[in-house]
Amino acid sequence: QVQLVESGGGLVQAGGSLRLSCAHFGSISINTMGWYRQAPGKQRELVATVTSRGSTNYADSVKGRFTISRDNAKNTVYLEMNSLKPEDTAIYYCNAQSTYSYWGRGTQVTVSS
Repeated sequence: QVQLVESGGGLVQAGGSLRLSCAHFGSISINTMGWYRQAPGKQRELVATVTSRGSTNYADSVKGRFTISRDNAKNTVYLEMNSLKPEDTAIYYCNAQSTYSYWGRGTQVTVSS
């Protein structure tokens, strides 16, 4: 019953920006939303999380460049990505945590030199 749908990925040159969105659908209450990413040959890693109260947490590699936000009325979480680097290239996954952990299918972000 719970679905997460990511959008906003694409190809951008280094130094550019992208804004990812994740809409969640379902009848459950979600406490924490987050973004994770996985590059080829690497493990999935945390990018950022935000609680329903607005508390945020970021990976050191994206602090100062990425901003996570949440619109509870719209059931949507965003990830604003600025000053993108080729190292940010990965599939970005949306996560929702309640009684269980739910995942979207991912959106590709590619940053060219």
